[in-house]
Amino acid sequence: MKAAILEEVNGPFRIADVNIADPLENEVLIDVQASGLCHSDQHVATVETGFPLPLLLGHEVAGIVAAVGSRVHDVQVGDHVVTAPIHHCGQCRTCLQGRPYQCANKRFTERPAGAPPRLTLDGDPITAFQGVGGFAEHILAHENIVVKVPKDIPFDRACLLGCGVVTGAGAAINSARVRPGDTVAVIGCGGVGLNTVQAAALSGAERIVALDMQDAKLELAKTFGATDVINPQKTDAVDAIQELTGGVTHAFEFVGNKVTSEQAVAMLETGGTAYLIGVHKPGATIEITPFGDLMSKQKGVRGVAMGSSNPKIDIPRYASLYLQGRFKLDELVSRRIGLGDIAQSYADMADGGVARNVITDFSG
Repeated sequence: MKAAILEEVNGPFRIADVNIADPLENEVLIDVQASGLCHSDQHVATVETGFPLPLLLGHEVAGIVAAVGSRVHDVQVGDHVVTAPIHHCGQCRTCLQGRPYQCANKRFTERPAGAPPRLTLDGDPITAFQGVGGFAEHILAHENIVVKVPKDIPFDRACLLGCGVVTGAGAAINSARVRPGDTVAVIGCGGVGLNTVQAAALSGAERIVALDMQDAKLELAKTFGATDVINPQKTDAVDAIQELTGGVTHAFEFVGNKVTSEQAVAMLETGGTAYLIGVHKPGATIEITPFGDLMSKQKGVRGVAMGSSNPKIDIPRYASLYLQGRFKLDELVSRRIGLGDIAQSYADMADGGVARNVITDFSG
């Protein structure tokens, strides 16, 4: 099959012919129809994070089930599915309590010792990022990260459900539990941040302030439910938030930056919480004053992974809301591209005004 392989950090994507194994008993083979370009993939492609090379990126996938292992029961051949890379065993205490995103046995979804690798190039193993490796014609994944979706949802929109939607919307609904009357700040209005904006609106937030350095993204945030927008290049973000709201109940940071993470804490009201979701560089730190921020003003700081989501429950819910016309997916898709357009597409995303670009042509 054709796949876009990364052979060195900050190097080019190379279209290569990759071998994919047959599914084991708990695995699903999927013919990929759409694969979203997430900023997490770009971060791993450009920053040394320790993932073994060569690396096959891409983890927002929608496709059609082509084959299943003997013990797979949730999906069958012909089903439309998405991948949600929340690796979990389904058996540990946190999984049984409905928190698969905190699973204590995430390696459960890997192939057992002694089994051949899922992907090889010239006989050598390839690392599939997030256990997916979606920049390819096909993927082979453990059934626990595969979720069936209605066939009414176009693939280029369905693929966003598994990461951008569950991460962004889940941060507001599951992690923060936004309620009517709350005030919200969303720092970084790419595809994930826009989903936080619309989920906060669905949850009844009174004020939703979108912050981004690109005016095009701020205009897009308004269509997703932002009541106010701030460009930090034009005004002090914290002062502007304080003037608008007196401090927000929830601040969501999607940039993965020291300055914006500290601003998220500074813009909170007494008792508010900052949710750090953007991917920081390994070893990065932020500064918080235990007395002034945490004790005196009773602020909270929480790291969030994948929107604290239970994918087998949350993804069907978002899919249903979309089909009812109550949740935006169409507006998230900025461009449909080919497998060979990944590098240029990421460059275009950096220029602004782009929510998500999606690979729909895998011919190479």
